Order: sequence, then C-alpha cells, then structure tokens
Amino acid sequence: MTFRRYSFVVTDCKSGTERRFTLALGPALAGAAAILVLPILVGLGARWAVRTDLQDLAATAIALRMENDSYRDATGQLASQIAALQGAVDDIGARAAVDPAASRAMARLPAVVKSRAMGGGTGSVAPMLGSAIGSPDTAFGVLSDLLIGIEDRLALVRSGVERRRALALATPSIWPVTGWLSSAYGNRRDPFTGGSDFHPGLDISSPQGEPVLAPADGVVSSAGFSGNYGNLIVLDHGFGIITRYGHLSRFAVMNGQQVRRGDVIGFVGTTGRSTSPHLHYEILMNGQQTNPLRLLAQR
Repeated sequence: MTFRRYSFVVTDCKSGTERRFTLALGPALAGAAAILVLPILVGLGARWAVRTDLQDLAATAIALRMENDSYRDATGQLASQIAALQGAVDDIGARAAVDPAASRAMARLPAVVKSRAMGGGTGSVAPMLGSAIGSPDTAFGVLSDLLIGIEDRLALVRSGVERRRALALATPSIWPVTGWLSSAYGNRRDPFTGGSDFHPGLDISSPQGEPVLAPADGVVSSAGFSGNYGNLIVLDHGFGIITRYGHLSRFAVMNGQQVRRGDVIGFVGTTGRSTSPHLHYEILMNGQQTNPLRLLAQR
C-alpha cells in the first residue's frame, strides 16, 4: 500500500541551513492514534479489573453475612439448649430433695422393695471436644451433639429421681396417731386368753376419736368392718407396700380414694377385738409382715 508523503523544511535564519523531514501520512496517523488510544485502553482495563474486584468483594461480604447469620442462629440455638438444660438441672435438684424422715425410712426398706423403684442404666455421653473440632461449623455440630447427649443423660437422671421421689412418698415414715406404744411387734401374751401370741403390728393407745393419719401417699384399697380388726382401713402405697389400721371408731375415707401423707383417714376407736381405745397398725412388704418401728421416724 502506498501512503501519501509530506515533506517539512526547517530553515535556520542565521546560517541559512535547511533541514527536510518527510513523513508518510498513514503511519503517522496510526502512531498518533496509538498514543491517544493506549491510555484509554489501559484505563478501561483498570476499570474492568476494579469492577471485578468489587463484585468479588460484594460476593464475599454476602457470604460472610450469611455465615454470620448462620452462626448467630446456631449460637442462639445452643443458648436455648443450655438454658433448657439449666432449667432441667434446677428441676431435678428440687425434685431430688426428700424429707429426712422419709429418707431414713427408705434406707431401711427391704432390697426387694427398693428394686421395684430402680430403673435401667444411666448411659454415657459419647461426644468429646478436642481434636475433633476443626472448623466453626464442626465445633457447633459437636457442641450441639454434646448438649443432646447431656439432655438424654438428664432425662435418665430425672427418671431415676422421679422413681426415688415416688418411693419416698410411698414409704410409711410418720406415726399414724399421737399416743403411746402399748403393744410392740412380735411375740406377746394374748390380752384375752393369756396364752402365747404373735402380734403382727403395733398397738398405739390414744384417746377415743383421735385422728389417724396416712403415714405415706397411697390408695384406699378397703375401708370397712373386718372381724377382730373391727373397722379396718387398708392402704396400698405401691412398690408392694401395704398398711392396715384397725379398731377405728369411724372412717374419713372411702374405697379407691387417693390419700397423701398426713391426710386424716379415720379415728381411734375400740371396735372389734379390743380392750381399750387404740390403733392397731401393720405394715406388709410384698405380703410379708414387717415391724413398723423399722420405718417410723423417731419422735
């Protein structure tokens, strides 16, 4: 391709020397255009690079915001679990408290009766913190699993505490009537015949009409007249524990009624085979007669 050429003459006015410059128009314009366009291209490239970096930064900020929101939700859930566990621990502590008299009486219960209140194994918490924790996500996961394991353990503990509390409430631990012991448990002389006799309970002398109290929680399995016992109340306390109250003047409960420790169930009398107003009090453990003095709190 032939380009138009131009010549430029430069003359020195003092010496008269002339210098001639010849330029091709096309290459000259191309060079000028390159000089002008190059900065523009560099600027556009820089702008595109900055825009790309800004987009990457915006995407990173969004990802971090989402991750922070996720961690905030996770920590909130962990805080709720911890608060629930604290409430469970406080509740178990409150329920674990047993009346000292009942606790002493429970310690004297036969093993076969205690076994009825026992549950299964307590299990163990498997998740461990340590080298297993790597990223925050893993840490939150391990902590959550640990809290779930503790919740399961607390559920077992709560179940055991509930069974112990139920046994404590069912253990006859208070004197059923105010009075004095006129006949103990065991062999004695029969007050009517004078012969040898086995006395299966306690005779507690007390004024006619004195209130008789339930020594533990239970259900009235019967309340009526029963031969030598006279007016008799039988309470079923669960766990194989039965108590009997004989020679009553009248009843304050009826069959099937739920009673609590300290409730009035009847009144002292002299019905049946009796020589004076008193309460005949018996305890049976799994059908076997038991000396009530083993369980009664000291007065």
